[in-house]
Amino acid sequence: MAERLEVPQRLRDTAPEGAEQSSALLETERVLASVTEAIIGACFLHAGYERTAEAVVEAFAPELEQALEHPVDYKSTLQERLAQRGAVVSYDVSGESGPPHDRTFAVTASVDGATVGTGTGRSKKHAEQEAARVALEALEPGAHAA
Repeated sequence: MAERLEVPQRLRDTAPEGAEQSSALLETERVLASVTEAIIGACFLHAGYERTAEAVVEAFAPELEQALEHPVDYKSTLQERLAQRGAVVSYDVSGESGPPHDRTFAVTASVDGATVGTGTGRSKKHAEQEAARVALEALEPGAHAA
């Protein structure tokens, strides 16, 4: 997104003299994500929610469309990867906290009795997805990243 909006080039063009060494920072995804987030925050403070939300939705339209067409389902991905190995994952609620109207669930994902991931969420489904995401990362670091 930052590249598409030409954020690195705009920052280089407006950088004060002697800031050439910071140019390498503009190549890192984490820095670009943080700068883009800061820009959105500045727009919100300057123009308000309505104008900023409209611009953000328009700017992120391709990413939003991709996410809607191909939602990330860590549980299915984990199940498919484990099935290739002849293994099966099970999910168990390991804890609940908070009042009934504001519960947080903790879930453990296990394979052959060994914990492969844990997660928390506002619903059991969200906690299971988080546990599956953690398990995927542990089993195949970087392989599930979108």
